[in-house]
Amino acid sequence: MQVEKLRDLVVRVLDDMKAKDIVDIDVRGKTSITDIMVIASGNSDRHVKAMAETVAFQAKEAGEAPLGIEGAEDGEWVLVDLNVVVAHIMLPKVRDFYQLERLWTIDAPKRERQSIDGSLRSRFSAK
Repeated sequence: MQVEKLRDLVVRVLDDMKAKDIVDIDVRGKTSITDIMVIASGNSDRHVKAMAETVAFQAKEAGEAPLGIEGAEDGEWVLVDLNVVVAHIMLPKVRDFYQLERLWTIDAPKRERQSIDGSLRSRFSAK
């Protein structure tokens, strides 16, 4: 599956599950660990866990089995590693503390794109 299609699948699943503040960041050229990071917030630890499990399941159904899932025990921050796309799903307080968007988007232009429901989602290019 192409990187952009996998990113879109992850964003769509998170959007369908009512994730908040979904952001995708293109980190090609910044790191070799992945191409795109998707960051989203959940309402509770159960919501975060459920979204992570669903992202992993839907990716596997699409032919992209996750390399790993970390943090599902606690549910404050769950990382789903899909190799070329890494999803970080967190509680808002954890997201505010670590500020991954800021870390990976220093000097990156911010572009808006419309999500499926017509609302705006942030997209960064960290090249």
